[in-house]
Amino acid sequence: MTYIIAEPCVDVLDKACIEECPVDCIYEGNRMLYIHPDECVDCGACEPVCPVEAIFYEDDVPEQWKDYTTANYEFFEDLGSPGGASKVGKIEKDHAVVAAQPPREAEH
Repeated sequence: MTYIIAEPCVDVLDKACIEECPVDCIYEGNRMLYIHPDECVDCGACEPVCPVEAIFYEDDVPEQWKDYTTANYEFFEDLGSPGGASKVGKIEKDHAVVAAQPPREAEH
């Protein structure tokens, strides 16, 4: 099991979760952050710091965002397990579920 980042993160990319993650398993795509399922140690440190409440334990992802579970896993199919997001930097792609979302209006 792992933690999953869901729809509320799209176009927000707050990154407070990255700072809390002790194993550097949260990667940045173009429009959303993704948790690497093989690198996550299920500590839960990321969940309470997310300002938009986008992070859920895999079994607790709300039904309307279940596609984000698949998106978090499939995002890493080509990348494999590089052993830490800081080694890779921003990944210039998003899963199709994320890319299909209309752009979120910027808050002022």
